[in-house]
Amino acid sequence: MVQMTYLEAINKGIEEEMTRDKKVVIFGEDVGGVKGGVFGATQGLAAKFGDERCFNTPLTEGEIAGIANGLGLIGYRAIGEFQFADYMLPAVNQILSETAKMRYRTKGDWTTPIVFRAPYGGGVRGGFYHSQSTEKVFFGQPGLRIVTPSNPYDAKGMIKAAIRSDDPVIFYEHKRLYRLLKADVPEEDYVVSIDKAQVVREGSDITVIGYGMVLQHALKAAEELAKDGIDAEVVDVRSIYPLDKETLVEAAKKTGKVLLITEDNKEGSIMSEIAAIISEEALFDLDAPIQRLAGPDVPSMGYALSLEREFLVNEEQVLEAMRELAEY
Repeated sequence: MVQMTYLEAINKGIEEEMTRDKKVVIFGEDVGGVKGGVFGATQGLAAKFGDERCFNTPLTEGEIAGIANGLGLIGYRAIGEFQFADYMLPAVNQILSETAKMRYRTKGDWTTPIVFRAPYGGGVRGGFYHSQSTEKVFFGQPGLRIVTPSNPYDAKGMIKAAIRSDDPVIFYEHKRLYRLLKADVPEEDYVVSIDKAQVVREGSDITVIGYGMVLQHALKAAEELAKDGIDAEVVDVRSIYPLDKETLVEAAKKTGKVLLITEDNKEGSIMSEIAAIISEEALFDLDAPIQRLAGPDVPSMGYALSLEREFLVNEEQVLEAMRELAEY
């Protein structure tokens, strides 16, 4: 085992896959050279694998998606990095109209084994254009997979699994977690399923479901509530699309009280779909209305620290919501 940050784990996973398979290439804005991208996620890859396998692109997100599609079709495993998930929006047509539908429209003759890396989320003073959660834009598009790890172990194992997938994967990486989390990560080759949610804390009183930064809040709150005898189950969604319905529904049935947390706006978030699934599959197992805790329904979080804090779901809010649900 080696201690790694969430960011280092992603870098290591990509490096291992580029070593294992010469068809793995990575590109994006400032990805090549010595910089290794705006956050340093690809640092050292150009020096090790050369600038034909780790290279820069112009500031043109539609082109990044188009290059990935082309490389995927001729046998490469392409990794396209978008500096910020917000900037994926100019590439929506390429991703939804071409990437997602390639296997279907060619009866399986052509595939696009692509990973689009998308740093997302707030808490780093990014403000407008640098803090959004865009995963709901791509949600509900058959042909795509959307995943996000919430700890360093999963970060390495899931990026490796995503690269090996024959289906296109959008790999969301929470920016606040990049250097916040550090944990033991195996040095050997391993992958983590990109199809499954994970119960990260067993409990019997309430079920909390989330992903990304808010999941860390839920884990801390669960430990705090345990001192008062409240036993919370915490579930990491991990596979945002398709959702692992079985694990989510079973966790809801287990306690009968469900809190869904997201950093995104409340209206139209991924959690809205999870609430619908639990209502369909487990309504008569519930002992309380499904609760949601989310960001406000405003266009974006502000750059000013006070406005950023006003937008983001924080630890105190999560603790309070979990306690209220337990007492319902």
